[in-house]
Amino acid sequence: MSIRVLRVLRVMIQRRESSRRKRKKSKRAKAMIAVGLVCILWGTTWMASKVGVKHMPALQLSGLRHLIGGGMYVLYFGLFRKMWPQRDQVWQIIWMSIIMFVLSNGLSVLSIVYMPSGLGAVVGAITPIWVVLFSYLLFRNIKFKKQTIIGILLGFLGVVITFYDFVENILNSDFSWGIFYGVIASMTWALATLLTVKHAKKMDPYFSLGWQMFVSGLILNIYSYASGSFVSYAQLPADAWLSIFYLVLIGSVIAFGAYIYALKRLPATLVSIHSYVNPIVAVLLGDWLMHEPLTPFVVMGTLVTLLGVYLVNRSFKRRITFRN
Repeated sequence: MSIRVLRVLRVMIQRRESSRRKRKKSKRAKAMIAVGLVCILWGTTWMASKVGVKHMPALQLSGLRHLIGGGMYVLYFGLFRKMWPQRDQVWQIIWMSIIMFVLSNGLSVLSIVYMPSGLGAVVGAITPIWVVLFSYLLFRNIKFKKQTIIGILLGFLGVVITFYDFVENILNSDFSWGIFYGVIASMTWALATLLTVKHAKKMDPYFSLGWQMFVSGLILNIYSYASGSFVSYAQLPADAWLSIFYLVLIGSVIAFGAYIYALKRLPATLVSIHSYVNPIVAVLLGDWLMHEPLTPFVVMGTLVTLLGVYLVNRSFKRRITFRN
């Protein structure tokens, strides 16, 4: 009798273990699909932003996107889960929203007013390099390896190569402002990433994301209206509303949600592959749909930049948050 019981127990344990392995594989497969979505979708948002800034000021566009997208998260957590920011979370949400979304995302959208969207994505791709540099300069908690130094140099060299065909534009137009805003945007996101890691408190990532976007949307819209850089929503054409809808649904809700979903189930180094794919998607779409110049120097510079970012990431396998 005891032998039969042991056999039954053994079969039950084997079935339970098999079921657990199947669930684990299923979760990993879903997480990999989420990574694929992030790789493609965040690359397309650069083009959508380029369409939007043709019809409305960049900061107003960024603010409206985050106000609606963040508002959807806020309503969900408030109405269905009865979650609201606690007193000790309010200031964290405010400063994270200012650095990550008001400055970084706002300036990245502003940058493509002056230069092609694909080039803006290439500048944004060097964010991991700024993370490493700020880690060393501000916190002194890392040591440079030979591979890291090579990666940093290649990253910046790649950006220089990418803009080689645009030297005349840089010198004789507002093109240089696009580069300036793009660089500041990538730097502020890197700084915000480090500060978040250092000071973050336990908070549901979707809840935190929603409130950060919502608060930044309020700030950007108020600033746009007060500064006079604001257009009436009634005057916006269909293309502008399609751009806004795409940025809200695809960029702020689906892609951000997929990114957080993947980060909770996969190693950060695996999820970070999107930082290599996004610029390529943005450059190709810019050439295909927006007729942005795709020259040999743009192709070569993009690849060199991504090689540099890869070397930096490989030498520092740490959790890094990337921007779009």
